[in-house]
Amino acid sequence: MRAFRLQQLKSHILFESKIAAMSGSPSPLTTHVLNTALGVPGTNVTLRLYQQDTSTNVWQLITTGTTNDDGRCPGLITQEQFKAGVYKLHFETGQYWTSMGQTSFYPYVEIVFTITDPGQKYHVPLLVSRFSYSTYRGS
Repeated sequence: MRAFRLQQLKSHILFESKIAAMSGSPSPLTTHVLNTALGVPGTNVTLRLYQQDTSTNVWQLITTGTTNDDGRCPGLITQEQFKAGVYKLHFETGQYWTSMGQTSFYPYVEIVFTITDPGQKYHVPLLVSRFSYSTYRGS
């Protein structure tokens, strides 16, 4: 069973390059929610992307979205909008678990990260269970 879950997670992570190839103008920033407790994509997770205003330190909302059946939210930001700075992805994880009839220790997850080279591609996945989460900078 454990090997099966790992294989599912691996296939979802590797699928990212196929998604980018199919879309005409891929977002320079992508995310992917994976339910590691069940080994499935985190579908219908509401998320918001913010950028921090450098002069006021106030978070400016860029977009909102919901993850698709593969746990992805395509089109987060255009290359033209993508600038160097501090960004935040806010995931409504509590709502996600509630929709499945379960509780969660984390009502939401926020991932704050710095973009220094907006010419690069950034992938910020969220691996989540009811009582833990992790993330990393992918490509």
